[in-house]
Amino acid sequence: MLKPNRMTIMLIALPVLSLTLMLMSIITFHVQAASLAFDKANFHNPLNIDNKYLPLKAGTTMIYNGTSDGDPTRDVFVITNDTKEIAGITTRVVHDDGYVKNDHEETTNDWFAQDDSGNVWYMGEFTTDLSNKGSHEGSWEAGVKGAKAGIVMEAEPKVGDTYNQEFAKGSAEDKGTILSLNETLCVPYGCFSNVLKTKDFSPLEPDIVENKYYAQNIGEIKAISVKGESDAETLKQINATSNNNTSTN
Repeated sequence: MLKPNRMTIMLIALPVLSLTLMLMSIITFHVQAASLAFDKANFHNPLNIDNKYLPLKAGTTMIYNGTSDGDPTRDVFVITNDTKEIAGITTRVVHDDGYVKNDHEETTNDWFAQDDSGNVWYMGEFTTDLSNKGSHEGSWEAGVKGAKAGIVMEAEPKVGDTYNQEFAKGSAEDKGTILSLNETLCVPYGCFSNVLKTKDFSPLEPDIVENKYYAQNIGEIKAISVKGESDAETLKQINATSNNNTSTN
């Protein structure tokens, strides 16, 4: 059998080397996207949350209808005028009420801020499970007991990006991965193109996976369980409210 000469080996090796370098570049890019550094010096106007996939304008109420284990659900998401100081940053308070079969089962204050690059950060939540004796399990605040802020929406999301949405060891470790930027989707509120699709998951609940969909200049329009649960909700209505003050706990 003839042995390949050096030229033949080089001709074979060069394309392989080029492909390897390209893959390393892609992987490095996504690792960088997944590890955006939190620095309070990067928040000069944190309440101006105008990310095209997750605008949070005070005075807006978003209403979602859906099902959970076959039962009808409703979620009322109120972007309030209230603020809360967290880890040295002024955050926007979003009040979220969840109903199952018209029973008020959960109420939550979520805290968001946008950095100078346009990334929307999740700074924590204070949640009350009304169906479980008012339990606050799952509540966390960035900078308290080792909890860290997470990215809820990147300024320039790219397919394959994976990021921590929240981190409070043992209680809140949700992550997200960008799956698509060009979905077409209709929900009760309307039909949209160029919709961003994510995979949401947590190492604390490895058997549960959810897909979420975000329309430009609207925000989240659909969430649906694809593994482990049977929950789903879609955007039905958006209102402008004149009185939306809530507790800032």
